[in-house]
Amino acid sequence: MAYITNEELETFDHLYRINLINSCSGYKSANLLGTKSSDGIENVAVFSSVTHIGSNPPMLGFFCRPTTVSRNTYDNLKNTGFYTINHIHEAILEDAHHTSAKYDSSISEFDKTQLISEYKKEFHAPFVKDAPLQLAMEFVEEYHIKANDTILVIGQIIGLHVEDEYIQGDGFINLSKANVAAINGLDGYAVPKTNTRFEYQRPK
Repeated sequence: MAYITNEELETFDHLYRINLINSCSGYKSANLLGTKSSDGIENVAVFSSVTHIGSNPPMLGFFCRPTTVSRNTYDNLKNTGFYTINHIHEAILEDAHHTSAKYDSSISEFDKTQLISEYKKEFHAPFVKDAPLQLAMEFVEEYHIKANDTILVIGQIIGLHVEDEYIQGDGFINLSKANVAAINGLDGYAVPKTNTRFEYQRPK
């Protein structure tokens, strides 16, 4: 087994180091975040950092890279207070990944892909049509990570749209039945096909 020290990491090619560190944390959630600017321009972008914050109130977080350059998703949700989280599924992998391209804020990624926006329950931000799980989110707060100048954005779930067939009797959402993808590193996508669940564990 290879052993790589932090000192060795500093000597690696920039792209090699990025790929190595981005993939070593394991599989991550694969989501499209939908926003709409104050001027009405839609934006959709892939994120692999959405994470559970708490269940009561229901909150999720995601990390945003430094805002030294324009970040359309971040700018839009800060200006309007709303965004959506849409699970990427097998049928849209290529288009979902293309949303990582850096388009000007005046250009909607919906116009550059086959992804289709849709609106539900008069919510401000667009959902991604046919995503098996769609979350309506409201911005709550943010935390600046001083170590690398990133931002942890925290939002509250104010509505869930999910197909009935994916919700099990105990409330568990079976994402494998919906062919929902996960991300390995920056550009590796996997579609889990099975779930193994265990009961709540107590000391033996």
